[in-house]
Amino acid sequence: MSLRDFGLLVFVCVIWASSNVVGKLLISGLGAPPLFVAAARFAVVSLATAPWLFPAPGKIVRLIAVGLLMGAGSFGLLFIGLKSATPSAAAIVAQIGAPLTTLLSVIFLGERMRWRRGLGMALTLIGVVLVMWKPGGISLSFGLTMVAASALSGAFGAVLLKYIDGVKPLQFQAWVGFSSVWPMAAASALFEHGQIDVLRATPWGFLAGVLYTGLVVSVVGHTAYYGLIQRYEANLLQPLTLMTPLGTVAMGVLITHDAFDARAIVGSAIALAGVLVIALKPGQVMTTLLAFRGRAA
Repeated sequence: MSLRDFGLLVFVCVIWASSNVVGKLLISGLGAPPLFVAAARFAVVSLATAPWLFPAPGKIVRLIAVGLLMGAGSFGLLFIGLKSATPSAAAIVAQIGAPLTTLLSVIFLGERMRWRRGLGMALTLIGVVLVMWKPGGISLSFGLTMVAASALSGAFGAVLLKYIDGVKPLQFQAWVGFSSVWPMAAASALFEHGQIDVLRATPWGFLAGVLYTGLVVSVVGHTAYYGLIQRYEANLLQPLTLMTPLGTVAMGVLITHDAFDARAIVGSAIALAGVLVIALKPGQVMTTLLAFRGRAA
């Protein structure tokens, strides 16, 4: 990899790393309802990628299902989780998506899982358990449970995505945004309150945060990553993208003052080592997920 492209990848990972932190600031700092934040983000993504929405691809129902799983389901649950979970803990627990994707690909697609991928799954799960561990035992906090559910939704979407051919990355992202904005907006209207109060109190702060997560993180970050995917193999890029959760942990400690003790550091190292083992020998579904990376941030 050239030094220029490596620098571009570092830039992309820094942008992705900031996503959870900005989401946390929007939800906990400004008091914005989580589903409202998700709806606004998908509205921005949908508008920005509207030119790639048509012509509509085949298997549109399946594409909408994938969009809901990797968009509304994944980000809706993540933002609900960020209301109480710290960005750094959420970034590590979200890594459970790699072994979940591997496991689901074995169950539903018949992919083979050799000892290397099994070891990676075990390490990731052990690391996540350590991050969730408290002196009295495992702390199944609501926030981190929602983050884990978010990873599961994305994993199901990745498996279903394997059945869809011929959809370009930006077109896929356009359909994720279009499919997700409506259910998120409806769910926010039905189950949340205070949306107008947030817009009145901090209109520019909310707008800046949503535009950043929608345009900079999703459109700019993923477009740059798609260019790298076209020039380099996925199993070269994916290990390097582990800079993203590491960056989130660092930003969480510095910006949102996340507590990150020795136990969490050890758990994070083990979990990321497990993801690295899986990424060095990705299966077909993992490779497909990397190529579309649209739900990753």
